[in-house]
Amino acid sequence: MKECPFCSLELVEQQQVIIQNEHCLFLQTPQEVLIGSGLIVPIKHRETVFDLTEEEWASTYSLLQEVKSILEEEHRPNGYNIGWNCNAVGGQHIMHSHLHVIPRFSDEPYAGKGIRHWLKSADNKRNTSARFK
Repeated sequence: MKECPFCSLELVEQQQVIIQNEHCLFLQTPQEVLIGSGLIVPIKHRETVFDLTEEEWASTYSLLQEVKSILEEEHRPNGYNIGWNCNAVGGQHIMHSHLHVIPRFSDEPYAGKGIRHWLKSADNKRNTSARFK
């Protein structure tokens, strides 16, 4: 996958492997807003989380625990958002499975607002009547 920035890490300037295990990497790029955030990606190209093997699932969990320890020591966050986006409609823009790990801090303007804050917004309500025409 030459065009995949998680298969060919050099495609993303300043992207670094922070820690890895047998099946997964934790990647970070410098961030101005989401300080300490990064992605856990399988080393083998898997399009979505639904394509991970059992070993990759277990490695993702194990690496997530290690990543949490690193982030706790380096940044001391007050909370986290952890999540997968699947397929384009689900917000996935890079078609290589990746788990977002986002430390959250009590002094953020959006502290206390998780992903449901935007998803449950009235602005996100579907026009279901148009579906059945």
